[in-house]
Amino acid sequence: MTDKFIWTKKDLLGIEYLSAAEIEHILDTAASFKEVSTRDIKKVPALRGKTAANLFYEPSTRTRVSFEVAEKRLSCDVINMDMKASSVLKGETLADTGRNLEALKIDVFIIRHTYAGAANVLSKFVKGSVINAGDGKHEHPTQALLDMYTLREKFGKIKGLNVAIIGDISHSRVARSNIWGLRKLGANVVLCAPEIILPKYAREFGVKVTSNIDEALKDAHAINVLRMQFERDDIKSFPTPSEYFKNYGITKERLKKCRPDIVVMHPGPMNRGLEISSDVADGKNSVILEQVTNGIAVRMAVLFLTITAKRGENEILN
Repeated sequence: MTDKFIWTKKDLLGIEYLSAAEIEHILDTAASFKEVSTRDIKKVPALRGKTAANLFYEPSTRTRVSFEVAEKRLSCDVINMDMKASSVLKGETLADTGRNLEALKIDVFIIRHTYAGAANVLSKFVKGSVINAGDGKHEHPTQALLDMYTLREKFGKIKGLNVAIIGDISHSRVARSNIWGLRKLGANVVLCAPEIILPKYAREFGVKVTSNIDEALKDAHAINVLRMQFERDDIKSFPTPSEYFKNYGITKERLKKCRPDIVVMHPGPMNRGLEISSDVADGKNSVILEQVTNGIAVRMAVLFLTITAKRGENEILN
């Protein structure tokens, strides 16, 4: 992490809004924080006295828990809001929720919402930092950041890597954030899915798009496997899950045709036997659990940088 870089953004709303230098700075900061999780006492006082509010308007386990662990390891006080039992059900707007919580002197709002742009809306009504933990089908910036961190840790760089994103791209906010981030850092990205569920706008991202999985995996350094969301009404016309697995599932047999050092990633939750086989998910090429570990460091970095940006503080407190 360079001492010359000054972080100026109080919010993390999406990868689309970050420069390559800002992404690299987050990854560098995360590398500094990762060591904290290896200590006997897994805590630093970097955000002591600060308060975080976790606002999850849709179900989440991995992301919510990861943020909470990151907050506590920074010595931040944590408020977990049960939005299903909140005043939202009585008609309260997102703006009013934010203003009322800020009256309690909340420093950072972590929000997951079913509607795209919800984090952007909240950021306009509160002075505290806002971190997007997933908004509709728009973005999931911290997932993309931890994916990029994992790749950089494995290969030493992002530039020049060939990354194949396989699966339900149409409904994936993870795919969107990864595409923007990987492209900004110089990676080559290919999207692969059955033609019937490939979004028409996919080529607008400036990436290669194919329905041929062998073509997508050729020369790939990494595969990011997305969950197939068969519960969506607009893909019920797609062939059965077993047919999808046969034609697009990431299996040990398919990996034999790939680079021996290929990395297999998945944002979770996994559908074993549908988009990925168990012997791949648990195999030597899988970095899925490493992604989970790295997510804590990345979210620590994002929390620290956004909260301290307003004060111009950019030195990690040990």
